[in-house]
Amino acid sequence: MEPGNAPYWCNYSGEQGMDSIYLVVALGAVVAGFVQGLSGFAFGLVAMSFWAWVLDPKLAATLAVFGALLGQLVAAISVRRGFDIRQLAPFVLGGLLGIPLGVALLPQLNMDWFKAILGTLLVLWCPIMLMSKHLPVIAFGGRVANGGVGFAGGIMGGLGGFTGTLPTLWCTLRGYDRDTQRSIIQNFNLSMLLVTMATYLGSGIVTRDMWPMFAIVAPAMLIPTFLGTRLYFGISDVRFRQVVLSLLTASGIALLSSSLPNLLA
Repeated sequence: MEPGNAPYWCNYSGEQGMDSIYLVVALGAVVAGFVQGLSGFAFGLVAMSFWAWVLDPKLAATLAVFGALLGQLVAAISVRRGFDIRQLAPFVLGGLLGIPLGVALLPQLNMDWFKAILGTLLVLWCPIMLMSKHLPVIAFGGRVANGGVGFAGGIMGGLGGFTGTLPTLWCTLRGYDRDTQRSIIQNFNLSMLLVTMATYLGSGIVTRDMWPMFAIVAPAMLIPTFLGTRLYFGISDVRFRQVVLSLLTASGIALLSSSLPNLLA
């Protein structure tokens, strides 16, 4: 590539600028892969906190879906505790209905506003849950409520791999134990991401220009994801809840820091 020329998704020009982008993409994949291996979700949230600064929003969203899908495949093979199809089914069915709406909204959505709203929700709500010694347990709604949360998660998945955020908060408030919560989120995410990626491919959102970035993300995240799954086996239910809520809070801060300057400008 000639100096001064860059693909449409690049915010910097020149060879040094491209090297910097590749480094940020790889670093984001490493950190996000480890977090996903440990918690069972949050690849998109963590990766976007790196990638949103240097990549076109559509490319960043597509890479987030790709990386999250690959990480969930690794995690599903490594961690298989607590699986219950009856608990999982409403989330998955709701999510499948939500994905097409999210994909349809993606080209029309102002991602800065979306990230600001989601970041505000996480920053306000998650610390309250984290500091509370006894979280209220939501027992109402049953499978219908679970399906509604899955629907919202599907929409967010179509918007860029944020599939697990709302279902994770919901499962925490449901009072599920660590293995049950992880099983629901992990398998829900895997199902949603498979459909989302297939939709991206079928609708032409994934282009040939993106493949080199896929080739960077895949090897960068695989080992960190596996290491994260190994660490998961050594933590308690309480520690797992703390990890999940802390990650969501940090992700909210990152989303706000990447979106607010653009909105204020």
